[in-house]
Amino acid sequence: QVQLVESGGGLVQAGGSLRLSCAASGRTFSMYAMGWFRQAPGKERDFVAAMTMSGGRTYYADSVKGRFTISRDNAKNTLYLQMNSLKPEDTAVYYCAAKNFDSGTYYRISEYLYWGQGTQVTVSS
Repeated sequence: QVQLVESGGGLVQAGGSLRLSCAASGRTFSMYAMGWFRQAPGKERDFVAAMTMSGGRTYYADSVKGRFTISRDNAKNTLYLQMNSLKPEDTAVYYCAAKNFDSGTYYRISEYLYWGQGTQVTVSS
């Protein structure tokens, strides 16, 4: 089992940047592929980005491609999401999640076993 804690959310103006972190504890972090998801008020939770166990492959939602970058530091047991050129439509609670296999779609919520509590990102226009 792994415990996940997100941080780094906040209020930022459109065009600004934020970096989210997800600290993992418990089982070996490198044994999990990781993802970021977000949920806006009244909407379903959506895929944002994912990364394989080794960090060798990344996946992005079309809406964030070219603006967001997912990365991980297995030595620090931490996952990151660098968010640039933020837009008001990026406003949501952002969650990190872990899955224990390096296959599948990476964007399907059902593939992920463990979830953090979320961190709020608000982008003002």
